[in-house]
Amino acid sequence: MATQPPSSLSDLSAAAIEASGPAFSPLYQQIKALITRSLQSGEWKPGEAIPSEVDLAARFKVSQGTVRKAIDELAAENLLVRRQGKGTFVATHTEEKVQYRFLRLMPDDGEVGPVERRFIDCRRLRAPADVARALELRSGDAALQIRRVLSFKEQPVVFDDIWLHGGLFKGLTAERLSDYRGPMYALFETEFGVRMIRAEEKLRAVAADATSASLLNVSEGSPLLSVERLSHTYGDKPVEFRRGLYNTAAHFYRNEVS
Repeated sequence: MATQPPSSLSDLSAAAIEASGPAFSPLYQQIKALITRSLQSGEWKPGEAIPSEVDLAARFKVSQGTVRKAIDELAAENLLVRRQGKGTFVATHTEEKVQYRFLRLMPDDGEVGPVERRFIDCRRLRAPADVARALELRSGDAALQIRRVLSFKEQPVVFDDIWLHGGLFKGLTAERLSDYRGPMYALFETEFGVRMIRAEEKLRAVAADATSASLLNVSEGSPLLSVERLSHTYGDKPVEFRRGLYNTAAHFYRNEVS
C-alpha cells in the first residue's frame, strides 16, 4: 500500500525523526522537502502549475519568503520552472530548455541540428552483476537493455548501451521507443512516471572495438570518449545505467562549472 507524502511540517518532522533522529534543517529546506514529496507522489504532474507562493505559505503555515526560497532551490535544480507572469510549473523533459540537459555533446561549428535516433534493440533480461550493483537490484532481477545510435547531420556520433530498472519500465519496447517523437526521458516521464532528476558521470578515453567502430563508421582502434552515466529519480533512487561511446572528431563534450 502506497504511503501518503507528509503534508505539514509536523508530519515531515515526525517522519524524519522516525527515519534518522531529530531533524535540524532550516525551515525553507523542510518546505523544499514537502514540495519535493508532493512532486514525487504526483500531486502536481509534469508541465502543470503548482499552487502560488501565497497558497503554499498558507498550506504549510510559513512565510511567503520561506516558500520562495524553497522554490528558488527547486528551480535551480530543474525540478520547477518559473514563467514570468504565469507562475511556477513542474519541469518536464519535453521542454526545449530541459530535454537536452543530459546530452552535453556539441558540434565544433556550433550549429546544433536535429538528433536522429536509431534503436538497435530493446530486450528484457537478467541484470549483469555490474548493472545490478549500479541500479541496486537484487541478484536475478530483470533489467531492460536498450542499444541505440545517435546521429548528427546524418553522421553517427553516439553509441549508447542503456540499462533500465526492469520493474519500472514494463511494456517498453523498441517499437514504442522508435514511434515516440520526443526525447526518451520525456517518454519515461509521461508514460512510466519516472523522471530523471540528476546524474553522475565518469569520462575516459577508450579505443573503438569492432562493434562500436562499425556502428560509428570509424576504424577499429580509433579514439572515442566513454561516458558512463548513472541517473537518479526522486529519493536519489538509481534507475538508469548508461555507457555511451562518443566520436569527438567533430564534437566536444561541454560542461559548465560554477
